Amino acid sequence: MIPWEHIDSTPVPGGSGELRLMRRAAEFSIMLGGTELMNSRLSGSEEALARLSLEQVPGRPRTSVLVGGLGMGFTLRALLAAMEPDAQITVSELVPAVVEWARGPMASIFKGCLDDPRVTIAIEDVADCIAKAPDTYDAIILDVDNGPQGLTSRENDRLYTVAGLGAARAALRPGGVLSVWSSGPDSYFTGRLRQAGFVVEEARVRASSKGRGARHVIWLALRPFS
Repeated sequence: MIPWEHIDSTPVPGGSGELRLMRRAAEFSIMLGGTELMNSRLSGSEEALARLSLEQVPGRPRTSVLVGGLGMGFTLRALLAAMEPDAQITVSELVPAVVEWARGPMASIFKGCLDDPRVTIAIEDVADCIAKAPDTYDAIILDVDNGPQGLTSRENDRLYTVAGLGAARAALRPGGVLSVWSSGPDSYFTGRLRQAGFVVEEARVRASSKGRGARHVIWLALRPFS
């Protein structure tokens, strides 16, 4: 078996650990300690995150989307494939090295999508992007942790509180959607979304685009029109 090769490491701002980029032949993995956060072979749930989010806001002119977490770019590429030429996608990535990896060792996975004119990369906390943009986005897509807990950075906890979710609701246009990826269910988080004023649906999706692998959860939280 081909062994894993350690490509690079970087500290997580505000976190207690470091991210490691690993490669085995054409396969990549991003690790936090002993936990694999993402793998280039498993893109199904991230692609579903993009598709399900856009299904909630069809036909809007100049659709504006905020993506929290660049990862391996699967959600971003799926958005670009489905969105119109006048769309605007802001990707907020807390860890500068992840963007460097996307343009460097993982360039074959990203296929130049960061250079699409519809894409803006913001090296900042997605919570800060949300706080400064009221009534701006048609969709806010969060994939910054393994679920609604601050795994990679303690600062991420504020995203999932009632106050943080209320800020996300305020950053959405009426009828917009907040979509949150998770490795598993969390009934308490569903309750907090409703407490923050969202109408909530849950979708179960597979890790693999071939319909196999672990089941993940996507919350689709709609800001009502009134």
